[in-house]
Amino acid sequence: MAQDTGSGRKINWQNTMTVVSAAILIGAEVFGAAFAGSWAIANLLGIGDVWARVLDVFFLVCGAVIMWQFIRSAKKIEPFRT
Repeated sequence: MAQDTGSGRKINWQNTMTVVSAAILIGAEVFGAAFAGSWAIANLLGIGDVWARVLDVFFLVCGAVIMWQFIRSAKKIEPFRT
């Protein structure tokens, strides 16, 4: 099932949905691990709430980079347009 985008290329919905579904699953794991990791490190080191939030942001940015790289790699294997 493909939809014409007007430029002569068609959206391959099967590949698009496969990558989006995998990204949702992997994103939940990556961002869950980011929050759990920042919480664990903050409690282990005994740093305050402010530094715990700083760790949250740092690990979430790392998670976003990981997700961006995953989607870029997945698009090469499962192209969105044909």
